[in-house]
Amino acid sequence: MPHFFIKKENITDNKVIINDKENYRHIARALRARVGEELLLIDNKQIQYETVISNITNSEIICEIKNFYPSKRDLEFDLYLAQSPLRSDSQLTVMEKATELGARGVYPVLTDNCAVKKEIAESKIEKWQKIMYEASKQCERAKIPTCFGITNLTEILDKDFDRIIVFGERSTEQSLKQYLGKNPIKKGEGILVIIGPEGGFSQREFELFRQKNLPIISLGDLILKADTAVTVAIGDIVYEYQG
Repeated sequence: MPHFFIKKENITDNKVIINDKENYRHIARALRARVGEELLLIDNKQIQYETVISNITNSEIICEIKNFYPSKRDLEFDLYLAQSPLRSDSQLTVMEKATELGARGVYPVLTDNCAVKKEIAESKIEKWQKIMYEASKQCERAKIPTCFGITNLTEILDKDFDRIIVFGERSTEQSLKQYLGKNPIKKGEGILVIIGPEGGFSQREFELFRQKNLPIISLGDLILKADTAVTVAIGDIVYEYQG
């Protein structure tokens, strides 16, 4: 069922009026929706509405609400990703998969081995945010995650998270299962996951993590591409919490 974001003020007398240009064009023009078809809508209060299109005019779509309930498409803890930007489609994959797996936001972090220059990364923020918005619609996220501005490791390590977890392919101390077995995630906890570039973190950066007493976690003996590591790391965290 197609899924779109709306505002609470668009709802009146058990009907939803969709009149913003983006949603109208997508539903009426791209999807060529017709009266009688179903739409799944989510408002800015995280309420999900099962609706049926009752009328389509030249400027708005009117939907009748058949059922509504709080959205459950969310994690019980606040998960954020700090990740060194990658070239081309690999970064788009990171933004999409982080969204699908429930991340609240992504911090693009410049690292010693980062393959993307700062000015190039800065020019991509709007595009990356758009990818997260579209992925949120596709996987029925109630909250659209945020792509934050470009930062560096020194700045990100000073942010106020309940805990920070570093994933590295070398110089690791324990597996994720071992770490979470001793330090289970609590409901409502704010967690930052840090993943490096294709070339991995530098020795200087590993030393910085150790100075901060951060756990450096292994994803196993296989060497993963950075975009694959993001999917595996976040997916394993979600699995261990829900399991």
